[in-house]
Formats: sequence, structure tokens, C-alpha cells
Amino acid sequence: MLALVAAADPPQIALAEVPDPAPLPSEALVRLTATSLNRGEARALAAAEPGTVWGWDVAGVVERAAADGSGPVAGTRVVGLKQRGAWAQLVAVRTDLLAALPDAVGDAQAATLPVAGLTALKALDRIGNLIGRRLLVTGASGGVGRFAIQLAAHGGAHVTALARRTEGLAELGANEVVSELGDEGPPFEAVLESVGGAVLTAALARLDERGTLVTFGASAEDDAAVHPRALYGQGATVQGLLVFRELARDASGTRDFGRLLGLMAADRLDGQVVREASWRQAGSELAALLELRVAGKAVLHVD
Repeated sequence: MLALVAAADPPQIALAEVPDPAPLPSEALVRLTATSLNRGEARALAAAEPGTVWGWDVAGVVERAAADGSGPVAGTRVVGLKQRGAWAQLVAVRTDLLAALPDAVGDAQAATLPVAGLTALKALDRIGNLIGRRLLVTGASGGVGRFAIQLAAHGGAHVTALARRTEGLAELGANEVVSELGDEGPPFEAVLESVGGAVLTAALARLDERGTLVTFGASAEDDAAVHPRALYGQGATVQGLLVFRELARDASGTRDFGRLLGLMAADRLDGQVVREASWRQAGSELAALLELRVAGKAVLHVD
């Protein structure tokens, strides 16, 4: 079969022949139709062993159901998640990380959900009740940020979106859209943080003394600086989130996909697909992502 594999030379990705996967009994064999790109997998690609099949997000059709009888039957359109190896014509996916697609959800939209959608959902689950709470979303123009804005707005939060590129964020449900986070203003009761560095420092300074900050990314290269005195007397919590570990811990992948797909099928959640291309153009699409030229999600189609 064909797959996108790590390569030693720029753009660090190549289409190559690789062996078909051998699914475990708890895995379905899925024929990939679309995948979306995530900055984390793009940044890690340069350090990957050449020849390694890369990628996280899966949208496709079940070619062969899992041997243990779990999960969707053959012929079912599905969305799924792999920690590595999604960018291939055939993908073995654990059935607890797989969900059937409603007819109303297309492949490109579905492909945006695995990492970006589930990360936003899991981060907001950490916050809890959102009604009337002041929520800050940093890095809000990215895939996770755009999902977080929509989900938080549906949950009744007052959302402030922080991003360098602010277009379209108010239309997603943000009450305030800013390009810088100043020292003044009421504290935030919750923060979803994906930038790191000075932005994380500024967000901590604006966090309510009993608030919650969930960090799940670090697009900035510099470290955050927090003086211990800033934490004296605080009851705030800072939590880190990695979606793969979260799903391994609570085995909620299929259920959480269902939550997102229900909203998407009802036109209450949009994957914000701004670029679509053949997977043969993966190199240029990954470059656009790393150069911060993608305000939303980029999707590759398997042709």
C-alpha cells in the first residue's frame, strides 16, 4: 500500500510503498479517505526515523471489522485516532478510538475531529460547568482554539479569544477577540492555553484565584516565567493535557466522538476547514501549517 512516511530530506515527508498493517483483534482495518494536519505532528516529523508512517487523524471506511466483534462493521464510514500511522491507504485503528459517521458529516469535516476536536472537548471537560464563566482561549485561531470557542459558547461561557489572526473568531461565538493580553481587566475563571512562553505567563497573571488553567500546547519557543510570590494565597490549578493519554486513561474515545459528531451533524459545530489538497501535496501543506499560514484546519484527501 501507499503511505506518507518520514523522510530525511525536506519537506521531511514522502509517499512510499509500505507493507499493509496487521490489525490486532481489537482493531478495525480502515481505508483512509481524508486526514487533517496538526502542528504537533508536523513539528515532530523532523525527528522521526525515516520510513516511519506518520499521522494522527483518520477518516475513512471500515475495510475489515475487528476480529473480536467490537466496533463498526465493514463498509461503515468512520472517524478515528492513531498515535502514529494514520497517513496510509490502510490503517489499523483500535475500536475504542473509532466512531461511525452520521450521513450529514462529510469526510473533510470528520477528519478535523480526532486530535483538535477531542483536545478541545477534553480540556473543557476539565473546566466543568461553563455557564456564565469567563473563559480565555489562547492560540484561538488554530484548530483546537476554534473548536474550543464553539463548544464553550454552546456551554454558556463568556469567551475571550486571543490570537494573532483574529478574523472569524467572533462569528464562532467569542464574546471578545483580542490580539494581546493586557494586565488590566477582570480575572478569567478558566483558561485554555496552547501558546506557552510569555502568553502563558500573562494568562496566569489574569487567572482567578480559584480558577483553572489547562495547557495542551506550546507553539512559542520561550519558557514561561512565574515568580513564586504570584502564587501565594492562590487556590488556582494548572493542569496539563495530552489527548492520547487522556483517552487511554478513560477509554472514552467512541463516546466523545459521538458528542462531537452529534453537534456537527446538527450544524452546531464546524471543523473550520480552510485548506484542502491531495495527500501528494503533503509537504507544502505541512510547511504552511508550520509557518502559521493556516488559520483553521488543513485537510488532505487520499486520491
